[in-house]
Amino acid sequence: MRSDYLQGMASMQTPAGNRLRDAYRRVNDQIAEAAERSGRRREDVVLVAVTKNASPDQIRAIVEMGQVDLGENRVQHLAQRVAQMEEFLSRKRTLGSAATRAASESPQHVRWHMIGHLQRNKVKTVVPLVQLIHSVDSLRLAEELHAYGARHDVTIDILLQVNTSGETSKFGVAAPAAIHLAEQIDTMMYVRLRGIMTMAPYSENPEDSRPTFARAAEIFAEMQAARIGGSDLNILSMGMTNDFQVAIEEGANLVRIGRALFGENENGE
Repeated sequence: MRSDYLQGMASMQTPAGNRLRDAYRRVNDQIAEAAERSGRRREDVVLVAVTKNASPDQIRAIVEMGQVDLGENRVQHLAQRVAQMEEFLSRKRTLGSAATRAASESPQHVRWHMIGHLQRNKVKTVVPLVQLIHSVDSLRLAEELHAYGARHDVTIDILLQVNTSGETSKFGVAAPAAIHLAEQIDTMMYVRLRGIMTMAPYSENPEDSRPTFARAAEIFAEMQAARIGGSDLNILSMGMTNDFQVAIEEGANLVRIGRALFGENENGE
């Protein structure tokens, strides 16, 4: 057990570990700068590190740096990564106070987010693993989640995915239908609507994403004004590697970042 933990610590001292630490610091600085431009503080914005293309060593290393929120796109990978991280943290906890002093930044627990498209037949697999589902895009999926919650007496935190870009290739409820669907979800006892999520079309110019984010922020504000979700409706999830600073400027308080932390890959973020 001890050797596994020390191996994870050693991975932070390699050139790759140093690159990850530098990237993590740079992303946090950029979040802070964008938050300041929008009249907020760094701690007002949650960073979800997207692990889709990260190696297990990279995930362990960024958690050792203090990262608490992790996000996965794919159900199979989510299950694997959650198990790996729980084993790692469990072993770390067995080392006691000496290990804690050696890695004081490291959290004792992490929060997993399901950020990819969720099929109804995967609900029973995903719900026990995550603290927040970002990708609820239909009444049928919300009903499936509610049914699971009723069977197991648990309340499931979700975001409504809204397609504010209008791209037919993207999942999400159409913007004009978002308020009505949110009202329907708000009547479900075992589903707690925490906010909305959107994705902008990919572009080399982050400014191209601004209209998509501005429209999502308008819908979010409309939901809050209508008291949909009450005080629990407080999360606006938008912005990824290429455009997260613009998203924050437009009101995002949760950003989902993979490539800027873990590097480029052929599949995107």
